[in-house]
Amino acid sequence: MKRVLSSVLALAMMLSLAACGGNGGNGGNNGGTSNPTPPAASNNGGSSATQQPEAPKTDYPTGPITMIIPYGAGGTSDLAGRQLAIALEKQLGQSIIVSNQAGASGTVGIQACLDAKPDGYTIVLAAESLGSCRVMGISEMSYDDFSPISAISSDPKVLVVASHSKYDTLQTLLDEIKANPGKVQMSYTGPGGSGHIQALIMNRYGYEPALTAYSSGAEGITAVLGDQVAFTNSNYSTVVPYLESGDLRLLAVCATERMDKYPDVPALSEFMEGSDDLLSLPYSPLTLLVNKDVPAEVQEVLRNATKAACADPDFNAWLDANCIDKLFERYPTVEDTKAFFTEWESVVSWMLYDAGAAVNSPEDYNIAKP
Repeated sequence: MKRVLSSVLALAMMLSLAACGGNGGNGGNNGGTSNPTPPAASNNGGSSATQQPEAPKTDYPTGPITMIIPYGAGGTSDLAGRQLAIALEKQLGQSIIVSNQAGASGTVGIQACLDAKPDGYTIVLAAESLGSCRVMGISEMSYDDFSPISAISSDPKVLVVASHSKYDTLQTLLDEIKANPGKVQMSYTGPGGSGHIQALIMNRYGYEPALTAYSSGAEGITAVLGDQVAFTNSNYSTVVPYLESGDLRLLAVCATERMDKYPDVPALSEFMEGSDDLLSLPYSPLTLLVNKDVPAEVQEVLRNATKAACADPDFNAWLDANCIDKLFERYPTVEDTKAFFTEWESVVSWMLYDAGAAVNSPEDYNIAKP
């Protein structure tokens, strides 16, 4: 009798264990192999071996976004940034708060973006100084610390003189510079800036103006109007009011193509044979950046919104009215933008170093020589 009872109890235990295993499936086994056929629900209609993971989801943005402009109010970067912010607000459905944070050739504002929480709620419209600040000894930041959202725009560089100047054509100005190297004064905003780069390009092709530094582009223009200097190499948007008033005369566009608005004004490359490679680069680029640690899904939201913003008719009308180059068309992808960063940093860093203007060698940062 005891043997029978023991057998019954053993059989009951076996049946109970079998029932527990059937209910739990692989979950009871913690990934074991006792149930080789997964439940139908886990397949979602397909094989688990080929199923692709879902793209990361985000509810970003849920609040206002700060766009840092690393220059003062009223300049080219500020005006372009505010126009972009208006277009971005339409796409993101949130306010874009423009914050001007000037200083140290733009690196104060760029550093502020890098120091902010990397959540996508702080973005920066960086100018060209980020590509040369290391060799100039201003900052250890570089494009590598950021992820590009989109290349945005570039304000064309132009050569202008006072309307009463004796230099009525580009040829007369260049002839004077060549005949008197280091004598014809040009105002600019200091070493490393886009005006300085343009002067270094002129040097390469046999033209050596004397450079006189001023604290701002506006002061450089005042110096031209007051005959303190002969000419300046300025951003186009800065000189527009003076061209329209007749106070300044436009002699050249520092590029390889003429401006549609001024078909009779030559491109500087027309007078400098072999300069196309150098003069085809945009030297005052604005790029929308975020800290590289911002989550990829947030970056993608920003890129999609910025792409749509750059197609906004009002934004494009402003760019066209101000003859601003559309870099988002020239460098439409992240890869294109990164390749541009590499080329720009190489060309400019070595140009500054070879001219003795940089305090650090590009080799210290593994910047390849062009």
